Amino acid sequence: MALAETVVDSDWERTFYGPATSDHERPAAWNSSYQQLSDLAARCLALMLLVLAAPLLAALWLAVKLSSNGPGFYRQKRMGHNGRVFMMYKLRSMRVDAEARTGPVWASAGTDSRVTPLGYWLRHLHLDELPQLYNIVRGEMALVGPRPERPEFVGLLAEQIPGYWERLRVKPGITGLAQINLPPDTDLHSVRCKLVLDREYIRSAEPLLDARIALCTLLRLMGLRGGRAVTLLGLSRSVVLDGAPLASAAQPPVAGEIPDFARHAAGRELAPPMSPAPLEAVRG
Repeated sequence: MALAETVVDSDWERTFYGPATSDHERPAAWNSSYQQLSDLAARCLALMLLVLAAPLLAALWLAVKLSSNGPGFYRQKRMGHNGRVFMMYKLRSMRVDAEARTGPVWASAGTDSRVTPLGYWLRHLHLDELPQLYNIVRGEMALVGPRPERPEFVGLLAEQIPGYWERLRVKPGITGLAQINLPPDTDLHSVRCKLVLDREYIRSAEPLLDARIALCTLLRLMGLRGGRAVTLLGLSRSVVLDGAPLASAAQPPVAGEIPDFARHAAGRELAPPMSPAPLEAVRG
């Protein structure tokens, strides 16, 4: 049995975007030559980093196993490029029964009682993300791109947030323009803010931007905090959302069923979006 399985819906792009567009109509990130070169470079780099990080991964895996009950590595379904569902790998940072009673839920803002003491530091240092290098080698993720969301939440977010599906036009990444500028998602409002920067990245993706985002992430991992790395590399962004947010925007989404693309394609009516107001990204 494969360690991870990719489920492909061949009608995904047509379902959500209509007939396929020509290359000159697509955003920069859709340029086939750039995508192929970027994907090859990312997979080669990830393989090299995975080999170099193997001793550290082994030590962290053992530390997780010894510090709490359960496996050292954790895998979870995520939705990636063109709606493909894949297994994303992480070092386990939560109790093994974290969602036994609640089902799929987002991590809480601030202190999360489900996170183990070691898991707190793994998250703080972003070391829990290291196994995702394996996902890059497999071609399921990229170094830079929007963060992959859990399939149980994607349908709800797409119903509530106009344009949410656009972030699936590119491979999800370990880091990205939204991730280096904004804190982790905690509610629908924070997702809308992240979407602004995800869409900016999709429109303007090119090798230099990817390199700057990757370097910024590395500098932050090395301790350059307080937004200094983002500002230094000219990546600082602030997000302006026009229109008054709804009260429900301050609440985390409740997990639902994995989206049924076939029913959506047949014309199933979606819930009205939170707001049709335009979203705008402002360079900081």
